[in-house]
Amino acid sequence: MDEVSADTPPRNDHGGRGSGRGGLRRLLRRITAGNAELEAEELQKSTGHEGATPISDCAARRRHCVAGTLRTVTLRPRGGAPALEAELYDGTDVISLVWLGRRRIAGIDPGRRLRAEGLVSVQDGRKVMFNPRYELRGGS
Repeated sequence: MDEVSADTPPRNDHGGRGSGRGGLRRLLRRITAGNAELEAEELQKSTGHEGATPISDCAARRRHCVAGTLRTVTLRPRGGAPALEAELYDGTDVISLVWLGRRRIAGIDPGRRLRAEGLVSVQDGRKVMFNPRYELRGGS
């Protein structure tokens, strides 16, 4: 049997020594957290790596670069003209990306990673970016 003294570091999740309670906390967190919470956490990390502003921090009437995953893509006419609207989620909040005069854009599909840049406005309490510059990221 393996004896553990007060001087011996605790075992990590793989049976070795050294990770302490931090590793156990992370393991318990992953087990007890819901899928949506874990997805949000991963999106927030990747957004930071892309140099984008978290959507929750985007201010109206300012240019921002945002990145995340497209949740929905719909065709919603505005003023009689076609408009492609996509909901971008980064783990902190949602912003609507609207391309006026467009019915479809190749690669703009639900589940796709995207980075967009443009002027943020607020309409009906929702953040919106019209005709943003965008860059498609890794596949869906």
